[in-house]
Amino acid sequence: MDRAVPVMNFCAKVLLSLVLLALPAALSADTAQQGVRGSVTNLPLPRFVSMKADKGNVRRGPSLTHRVDWVFKREDMPLEIIAEYGNWRRVRDIDGAGGWMHFSLLSGVRTVIVLKDYTPLRSVPAVGADPNAYAEQGVVAQLGRCLPEWCRINAGGHKGWALKSEIWGVQSDELRD
Repeated sequence: MDRAVPVMNFCAKVLLSLVLLALPAALSADTAQQGVRGSVTNLPLPRFVSMKADKGNVRRGPSLTHRVDWVFKREDMPLEIIAEYGNWRRVRDIDGAGGWMHFSLLSGVRTVIVLKDYTPLRSVPAVGADPNAYAEQGVVAQLGRCLPEWCRINAGGHKGWALKSEIWGVQSDELRD
């Protein structure tokens, strides 16, 4: 009988740990749909950021004791924050892969990834406008001004307007000056 109590206490602790770990994940699904603000930063959720470093561990849960599931290896890569927990941010990449990253690995500098090969970077935000250059699929570009359907981007010194539907890293209804 003496062994039953510690086992039950251990089981209760494990169950509580699992519930606490699932809580941020459950909150992230709700916040993404409601467009609420993060409990830590009071910034909108979801929102886009970029990788500050050229390498960042993505963990299963919001602490250093959790297993590393992914290692993102692309500086300036855009990521979407979908939840916050202390100094940790739950992020996902263009493919939906992700997990928890420490906030110090992230930057508020906005970047996007080009979705379509030979995306024209137009001189003005109009479909018939002359292109300044063409961007290849997968190129990471700095994000500038955004209108309802267009964003100005800069990649490798080439600037121009791209349709929002041809880039990832900006909300479809987002406007930027």
